Amino acid sequence: MANRKWQMAELVCCLLVVISSPGCRTAPPLPPADLQQPGWVVREGQAVWRTKREAPEIAGEVLVATRSDGRALVQFTKNPFPLVIAQITTTGWQIELPSQNKRYSGRGKPPTRLIWFYLPRALSGGPLPEEWSWQGAENSGWRLENWRTGEMIEGFFN
Repeated sequence: MANRKWQMAELVCCLLVVISSPGCRTAPPLPPADLQQPGWVVREGQAVWRTKREAPEIAGEVLVATRSDGRALVQFTKNPFPLVIAQITTTGWQIELPSQNKRYSGRGKPPTRLIWFYLPRALSGGPLPEEWSWQGAENSGWRLENWRTGEMIEGFFN
């Protein structure tokens, strides 16, 4: 009988922890960026992406669109399929990996481990996380790299 009371007490404690814990939920999906609206600066070109130091490089097309209010869209495509669609708004961020059927989003600043969010910032001369390095300029070849993980994007715009 004492064992049964102990089991009930454990069950009640577990339920209280679950009920009182805040729920984990990603932010709702961001609406697609309308690049036809005035104010967008769109750059298109070719890029090579390496996910980590030992990984093979993937060549594709890159599109970087920015606005003066801080919004940005980065898309990396291996024709005809988009591999990465990253979007930053004034209040949040979202990254989609259509080939993996995945989407991650959040409020505030984007995570420093996701290189695609930092390409617009690097192009504008903004500060980068400590582990990131930037070489080049918008009108020539450029390279953004996380020296800790070996992830990098390098390319040029048309």
